[in-house]
Amino acid sequence: MKIHCWLAAAIVLMTAAGSSCRGALKDSDCLDCHSDKTLATTNAGGLVQTLFADVSLLHASAHATNSCISCHADLTDKHPDDNVAAQPVNCARCHAEQSMNYNESVHAQARKRILAGGLRAPRCQDCHDSHGILPPTSPVSPLHFTKVAQTCGRCHQQEAADVMASVHGKAVARGERDAATCTDCHAEHKIVALKSSTPLAISADVCSKCHASARLNSKYNIPGDRVKTFFESYHGLAARNGSTEAANCASCHGAHRILPSSDARSSIYKDNLVATCGQCHPGANANFAQEKVHVDAATAEAGVALGGKINWWVRRVYLVMIFSVVSLMAAHNLLIFRRKAIARARREERSIARMDVSQRRQHLVLVLSFFVLAWTGFALKFPDSFVAQSLGADELVRRWIHRIAGIILLGAGFYHLVYVVVTREGRRLVKDLAPRGRDLHEAVLNVLFLLGIAPVKPKIGRFGYPEKMEYWAVVWGTIIMGATGLVIWLKIVVTGWLPGWVVDVATTIHYYEAILACLAILVWHFYHVIFDPDVYPLNRAVLDGRVSREWLEEEHPLDQALERKQ
Repeated sequence: MKIHCWLAAAIVLMTAAGSSCRGALKDSDCLDCHSDKTLATTNAGGLVQTLFADVSLLHASAHATNSCISCHADLTDKHPDDNVAAQPVNCARCHAEQSMNYNESVHAQARKRILAGGLRAPRCQDCHDSHGILPPTSPVSPLHFTKVAQTCGRCHQQEAADVMASVHGKAVARGERDAATCTDCHAEHKIVALKSSTPLAISADVCSKCHASARLNSKYNIPGDRVKTFFESYHGLAARNGSTEAANCASCHGAHRILPSSDARSSIYKDNLVATCGQCHPGANANFAQEKVHVDAATAEAGVALGGKINWWVRRVYLVMIFSVVSLMAAHNLLIFRRKAIARARREERSIARMDVSQRRQHLVLVLSFFVLAWTGFALKFPDSFVAQSLGADELVRRWIHRIAGIILLGAGFYHLVYVVVTREGRRLVKDLAPRGRDLHEAVLNVLFLLGIAPVKPKIGRFGYPEKMEYWAVVWGTIIMGATGLVIWLKIVVTGWLPGWVVDVATTIHYYEAILACLAILVWHFYHVIFDPDVYPLNRAVLDGRVSREWLEEEHPLDQALERKQ
């Protein structure tokens, strides 16, 4: 019985194998018919399509190692007797990413709309060819940069003719690979129709790819500020603010037939500017059209024309006037401020000591190191910002300033630890700053008082919840920033013991903890020591350690300093 079962299984396998062999077409089988140059068919739209397969082209192509059924996988040895037409080749089987991009292109969208009517829209083989597929680096490939305009011109005759007559097309004809071709602007597979694109997309994502390149501008002697000055102009600012009607690069220079301003056929030729500007500005005249778009007021020199000279001098006179007037105003108000600040200080009796010399020195080191760390840290994070530019162009300098400030902050933290352990005043400081259950009670009562719900303000001792929150936030922040900063700095050592993601997590914590610390200082600490009307413009205890009895009685009525002899 077992022998019969094994024999039956073997017969089934052999039958399946035989069927498989019979279903696999050989190239020679296909060429029996498709080597005929006259072999053709007529599709549903009435178009005659050749079915001739040139073997020499296939063997010289990128698919030289492919067999016929590698692409025509739907055919069997029953073809063509079964009268089943070959299905379109599914290029996505090997070229998934390119096919996915093509499916999002205007060509694929056009095929979906018009295929039912028998009209044509480009498919893979229309651009790449069917059998003679060559890499775009091959000079005879239809996708070689010198042939792209001709390939696209099969369907877009006028556009291709305009491109070949433009500065881009002439540069391509000279063999300049840097020159823009159709696919450089419209993309290769995910072909986009730029007519519906926003002004910002055209100017920033298309034209700027080449015209913002310092290398290309230098190589072809093109002014290097064209993109910068456009985005500083009214048109560029409107585009960046989301306008869909503002002029983009193509609005003035043209989309395909782009010509130099010296060419009489150019849309920016001096005699054509009125018509060009008039497309968006009805009634534009010659004087209006003389206004420059690409003007860099910061570097432009006095032009030959009278208007250029006047504009050059007006700018410089105003710069001098602005600096002089504002400087005199500032100096005048600083004198007033100085006199009033001195008079107020003399009137105010500040007899109660609140910070000793050591505490004031520690605070000064903390303040200076914190601000240097914040400035250099954000300069390292945003190297193109004004913060970074204020420290010079050398990142190494910014990095080491940041590290030295970090070491100073950690040193100050260690000194403070010793101070609160060894000295009597330090131990008293920590004792008074220690969180207690009544702090929450005081915070709730104070909020109710500020909202006008509670009738009286809670009485607070030497330090209330605002000071305690700040102190322990500094302790927490110093530990977190110090630890993560050292991990980032010593990443080679750290990754010798820990996985690399530890550095990534440390970097994230370091950055966001820095933002939290800076905002907390600005919003919380600066109010209490600067912007509070009772101490504005500065709580001078940070300078001499003293406060007035009136302020202490108002803010900290339970402070024992009020009971001590002054």
